[in-house]
Amino acid sequence: MNSTYAQGEVSGFMTPINPIRTRVLVADDQPDIREALRLLLKGEGFEIETVASPAAVISAIEAREFDGLLMDLNYARDTTSGQEGLDLLSNIRAKDSSLPVIVMTAWGSLELAVEAMRRGAKDFVQKPWENVRLLAILKTQIELSQALRKGHRLEAENRLLRADGRPVMIAESAAMRPVMDLIARVGPADANVLITGEHGTGKEVVARTLYALSSRSGRPLVTVNAGGLPEGVFESELFGHVKGAFTDAKSDRVGRFELADGGTLLLDEIANVPMNLQAKLLRALESGEIERVGSSTTRRVDVRVISATNADVAAEVTGGRFREDLLFRLNTIEIHLPPLRERKEDLSPLAHHFLRQSAQRYRKQLEGFEPVALQVLLDHPWPGNIRELDHSIERAVLMAEGPTIRASDLGLRPAREAALRLDEMSIEDVERVLIQKALARSAGNVSHASKALGLSRSALYRRLQKYSL
Repeated sequence: MNSTYAQGEVSGFMTPINPIRTRVLVADDQPDIREALRLLLKGEGFEIETVASPAAVISAIEAREFDGLLMDLNYARDTTSGQEGLDLLSNIRAKDSSLPVIVMTAWGSLELAVEAMRRGAKDFVQKPWENVRLLAILKTQIELSQALRKGHRLEAENRLLRADGRPVMIAESAAMRPVMDLIARVGPADANVLITGEHGTGKEVVARTLYALSSRSGRPLVTVNAGGLPEGVFESELFGHVKGAFTDAKSDRVGRFELADGGTLLLDEIANVPMNLQAKLLRALESGEIERVGSSTTRRVDVRVISATNADVAAEVTGGRFREDLLFRLNTIEIHLPPLRERKEDLSPLAHHFLRQSAQRYRKQLEGFEPVALQVLLDHPWPGNIRELDHSIERAVLMAEGPTIRASDLGLRPAREAALRLDEMSIEDVERVLIQKALARSAGNVSHASKALGLSRSALYRRLQKYSL
């Protein structure tokens, strides 16, 4: 598209920076200047918003996120000195230090340009401008800013769980065939997925597989235990906060939604999110927009959400503990994982897989399982499912003295001998058994199990981690 709005002409200048996501604010008190810049930048694929005063600039950046600001230095109060624009620059820097600002004025001087740069402007354009130079400056500064923000996100991502490749899924049983078929069909799509199943059934492995099959696999996978977040930090963890938002907010913090921008966010234990916080999560899912705690600036995020829970979410909705509209946003597709006791054909392949992993980790040469040991594995009810199996095999590898795993190495008893006397057990063994029974009675629901045991939900989570349940 050819267009001439000031000095010079631009024709097919360069490939536009992502035209859907690149938003530029233009500030000038002259309507013809605003319109000329709007047409020029729109032709290059930018999303444009124009304002006519410093106050309107502040209002705009407080309400929305911009990728760049092109602003005049002179307004109605003072049309020659540039002081009004310089004051505006200082105010902008106090609110958003990362926003790239390019200043313009018809009354340019070297001293004014130096002062503008000192106050945080990235470059200086004198009116009448040259289209090619103005576009080059604007695009360069936006690209530099985006690269810097990406670097900050990557630095924070390194502290979080990320998927490095497609995980191993062992599923040979009839019960898992429809699950594997659904994963294969849903993975490449961009739909939100809800994964349900008892504790330890492999919900995170399924989430990682969906991520690896998706077009977002080159972007981050960020995982957060949504139900385990205390109410006081829920918003900060998910949406971030700005410096000074609360007592301990010593600096700006990027939330999990922003870290997952362009990628996938796994919300584990989603059914345990307190009711009063579900509305905030629903708003982010519905609009794709978030606000950091302490800020009124709306930020856009593009995130695929995969959530997981061991609870019966429909029952939680019926009981008034989970919002139905939030469930509809989460379960565009629902994948239910059967417990290990319903997929016994997978038990031997899984056991051998964990044996190879643990033997390699502990540098031990092991050939396999003795027949009696395999029978013990098959007879065990596995209330902790695959996670419990993994833990038991790791223990057996450590305990093994010969080339094969014996039944005694596993530390398990066949189901027919499972009734243990309390005087034969340690306090930790008793606690472990009581937790397993409470989880079994509550169908794996942590909230219900914690109430039955007289524990807080966070206290039960700590014990689940301690005993690898």
